[in-house]
Amino acid sequence: MASLIEDYALLTDQHTAPLISRNGSIDWLCFPRFDSASIFASLVGDDENGHWSLSARDGEVTEWGYVESTFVLQTKWETGQGAVRVTDFMPIGDRRASIVRRIEGLEGEVTMETELRMRFGYGEVMPWVRRRQLGGGEEAIVAMAGPDAMVLHGTHLPHPSNHVHAGHFAVKAGQVVDMELTWFPSHRVAPSPSDVDKTLRETTDFWQTWASSFTQQGPYAEAVKRSLLVLKALTHEDTGGIVAAPTTSLPEQFGGSRNWDYRYCWLRDAALTLESMLVHGYEDEALQWRNWLLRAVAGDPEDLQIMYAVDGARNLLERELDHLSGYEQSRPVRVGNGAVAQYQGDVIGEVMVALEKLRQAGVKEDSFSWPLQRAMLQYLENHFEDKDHGIWEMRGPKNYFTHSRVMMWAALDRGVRAVRDHGLKGPADRWQQLADRLRTEIMEKGFDKDLNSFTQIYGEPATDASLLQIPQVGFLPYDDRHVLGTVARIEEELKDEAGLLLRYRTEHGVDGLEGGEHPFMACSFWLVEQYARSGRTDDATKLMDRLTGYSNETGLLSEEYATTKSRMAGNYPQAFSHLTLVRAADALAGDPQEPVEPS
Repeated sequence: MASLIEDYALLTDQHTAPLISRNGSIDWLCFPRFDSASIFASLVGDDENGHWSLSARDGEVTEWGYVESTFVLQTKWETGQGAVRVTDFMPIGDRRASIVRRIEGLEGEVTMETELRMRFGYGEVMPWVRRRQLGGGEEAIVAMAGPDAMVLHGTHLPHPSNHVHAGHFAVKAGQVVDMELTWFPSHRVAPSPSDVDKTLRETTDFWQTWASSFTQQGPYAEAVKRSLLVLKALTHEDTGGIVAAPTTSLPEQFGGSRNWDYRYCWLRDAALTLESMLVHGYEDEALQWRNWLLRAVAGDPEDLQIMYAVDGARNLLERELDHLSGYEQSRPVRVGNGAVAQYQGDVIGEVMVALEKLRQAGVKEDSFSWPLQRAMLQYLENHFEDKDHGIWEMRGPKNYFTHSRVMMWAALDRGVRAVRDHGLKGPADRWQQLADRLRTEIMEKGFDKDLNSFTQIYGEPATDASLLQIPQVGFLPYDDRHVLGTVARIEEELKDEAGLLLRYRTEHGVDGLEGGEHPFMACSFWLVEQYARSGRTDDATKLMDRLTGYSNETGLLSEEYATTKSRMAGNYPQAFSHLTLVRAADALAGDPQEPVEPS
């Protein structure tokens, strides 16, 4: 049985990101890329679907967490006979797809137990596994199936029995035992083991050097730094694509069907990540993402998608894996994402807002980037009157979502600024007329005077936490009466007993799905930002303390938090949760991320 979501830590080499539990079991691993088929899938199935455990016999975990400012995980095990430290990490920068597990004897003698069960193709394919001699006489375990192969190096290799490799070995004080599991294309020769001392040092240095640029102080500085590290970890090293999460089908409702594959690059999430990176001085990462965007969306504007694979691939066909039982029986387990075919009117707004931030930071447009933005604005014009599926990817009928219309306004507004403030060429007067027309429409149809609130959909009374973005993009100030009325309604309708926000009320049936969900972390961080920007500092601090308190020892956050069960829910770790944490902390610190007045 899989562990609680909050009992997992993330490892990463910026190509993929496995999850390892507090008790030493790697239950989710896709090699060589975030969206590759898994090698270990017991997280969304059972032990038969693949895992790699390493633990101390009759031991307990007394310390668990990352080496400062890294994704090098250390776990201290203690038994009645002694203690060991296990260091788990993925070498970064050496172009190897591997996981290293180092066991160091600290006291006495500890018996370590390990079990390796490799199942390719999301736990469905049994590989051919054999023990063989490699170059230099080293013995290793090699597994192979189709295009994929794995090799396990180590001095204490587990033994085969009934399609699983298991074993135990003793580690004395002062002794060091290394194990390394490496993926390689099956048509190539198995790679030799790495120099663990060297790769550990280089990996630690890489993350700590990157994090050293972060200089913010204050009560949430560590949470912000860890969040920025998570966003970096979810950014593909080569392409610059940013995945929403490294997992699929961790449920929004335990035992329910709201289970989605988040291992892809949403334009919206990535654009918001760019803003957070840029505010904290990581301009190179922001520029890398812009270049990814240019490659991904290049072509006919009518072919624009709301998400892509990390390499810009477009075919993300959704399918269900019936052989997997799901996390805590939450089925179906899905790979691919059907929302790729949706029209979501807000997406270009998020992208244009982020790219305007790049211009404000002094990044120049080139002969490709600005024409592409003009093409995206033309796409918006072509679909100006169209209903859409909204930010939450409703699988019900299309509607005029107020949030989507506001973000369309923001896209046009940033286009006008690009021309008038930055000297770029474009039909600023036409864009301004369209933006003004949208503003009038939104105020007339998206704001209910009787409710004194903006509404989720034109002409309907229900509210939506995404309306908290209205002041974030400068449509209205944070303290505008229309905004404050909307905040009051959101607090009344969407808060749970712990003060966290739902995205919207699922019982209204607008999303076309059965069942409900738990409070959405990003929405609650938006509320912190709103409180802080509108002078409710005490409320902002109280809510921020509660939200950051939901993270585990590794500082990671999932998509949702089930306050009634005191546990995390949804895909994990979630980029959206972490980037909104950064925004919320910046708002409390009073930084200048607040947008300027509308043009």
